[in-house]
Amino acid sequence: MIGLLQRVSEARVVVEDRLVGAIERGLLVLVAVERDDTEAQADRLLERLLSYRVFPDDFGRMNRSLRDVGGGLMLVSQFTLAADTTKGTRPGFSPAATPEEGRRLFEYLVAIAREAHPRVETGEFGADMKVSLTNDGPVTFWLQAKPPRHSDDTP
Repeated sequence: MIGLLQRVSEARVVVEDRLVGAIERGLLVLVAVERDDTEAQADRLLERLLSYRVFPDDFGRMNRSLRDVGGGLMLVSQFTLAADTTKGTRPGFSPAATPEEGRRLFEYLVAIAREAHPRVETGEFGADMKVSLTNDGPVTFWLQAKPPRHSDDTP
């Protein structure tokens, strides 16, 4: 599971001229579910998102987490992050989970996020979303929670 997190001073998601989610200071996270991801990857990604230290302390150093600052968490599904871009000029999407599995695991991630954090907003899975944000810094990180390797995998 991939999370592209951006520290924001504000973010919002609009679908068909309807506001579906908005946060002020916090993290906007674009989320892609990859083939072979399970709840374990969602659990790990959420723990990292809530505890990743990307907010400044009193000395301007990135020493505070989303939990520490009480910021909002905006989760937006974006399967294109799972694209294979290693060849040619057109992305391949075979690394991405099926739409059904992607929806199931994204919804799982949202549910556990809402249990663990008081301010969680989302986009709308599979919709044509208009995402706007003010990236604070800019600060952007790519986090990935990979499934464990199978014993028959070669290095």
